[in-house]
Amino acid sequence: MAKDKALSAKSSIGAWLKHPVGGPILRDLLAQGGQNESALAPVKLFSLERVASMSGGRMPQEMIDDMVRRANDPNALAAAPASDGGDDDDEDDEPAAPPMAAPWIERITPGRFDGKTVIVTGAGSGIGRAVAARVAAEGGTVIAVDISQERLDAAVAEMPGAVAVAGDITSEDAIARIVAAADGRADGLANVAGIMDDMTPLHEVSDAVWARVMAVNVEGTFRLTRAVLPLMLEGGAGSIVNVASEAGLRGSAAGLAYTTSKHAVVGLTKSTSFMYAGKNIRVNAVAPGPVATGIEASFASELGQERVGLAMAILPPIAESAQLAASITWLLSDDATNITGVILPSDGGWSAI
Repeated sequence: MAKDKALSAKSSIGAWLKHPVGGPILRDLLAQGGQNESALAPVKLFSLERVASMSGGRMPQEMIDDMVRRANDPNALAAAPASDGGDDDDEDDEPAAPPMAAPWIERITPGRFDGKTVIVTGAGSGIGRAVAARVAAEGGTVIAVDISQERLDAAVAEMPGAVAVAGDITSEDAIARIVAAADGRADGLANVAGIMDDMTPLHEVSDAVWARVMAVNVEGTFRLTRAVLPLMLEGGAGSIVNVASEAGLRGSAAGLAYTTSKHAVVGLTKSTSFMYAGKNIRVNAVAPGPVATGIEASFASELGQERVGLAMAILPPIAESAQLAASITWLLSDDATNITGVILPSDGGWSAI
């Protein structure tokens, strides 16, 4: 039966979970990170090696090789308990890598940001890096901002003409350096930098988690935008795109601190769009669903895991950072003329569920 077939790095996560030896190996790995298999629902059709490539280095090749070796150990297979019939995906001949939709291919629009200066926060990794890279590839001058100098150096090395500013966006000194790097011009601002919480509900959330999440996700976005707006007003135009989240549209996508912070980003976006609509400054937000980024979600609460885990069971497939960059750069560009005050779900349809 399929559950006893040899596993490989190219086998799907679904096949691993149904395997009598591979399943426990994968579940134990999740448990070490405080999660359960519901966290893998959006990537069930992905191969193990693809999920590893999305893990930000937390699943190195040696780990994958060891998992495959252990899963196919004849002694472990002989000792594995009899199957209980599996789940409702009970297919006897599930392929190693189930067929998937044709992969999305990023298509650069040459010259779309010619002559424009765009500030991108969180540009050292994930969505921010993808946004900065696309703006640079389409002719823009990028002011790339990240708290990590190492990540930032690696990123800007691939972006001709990008200006790197390492700093914490909650720091007034860093904000001053970002504005100075723009050299009097800011045509666009992508507020991408953000951090996740630990999925704690209100009665369990700590002061430290609350303060840090609100500082980065709300205070940092507010302070940098406030500092950049005068440049846009002086230039007579501008486009701001904030990264909200599905957690800014619903209450079941994260813990209290992150959910509150992203609802605040939605409010910040709508108020700012209204106030500056007559100044040729557009302000929008993108609300991502699950995305393969360097932001790691952890569960510090049994109640949080129980409740949010229910929502994870219906997550759409995880998107790549470049797919979010496509949405964000469209809103940043003149192609989105007449679009302001919009919270655009870029979530694979999660908001329609």
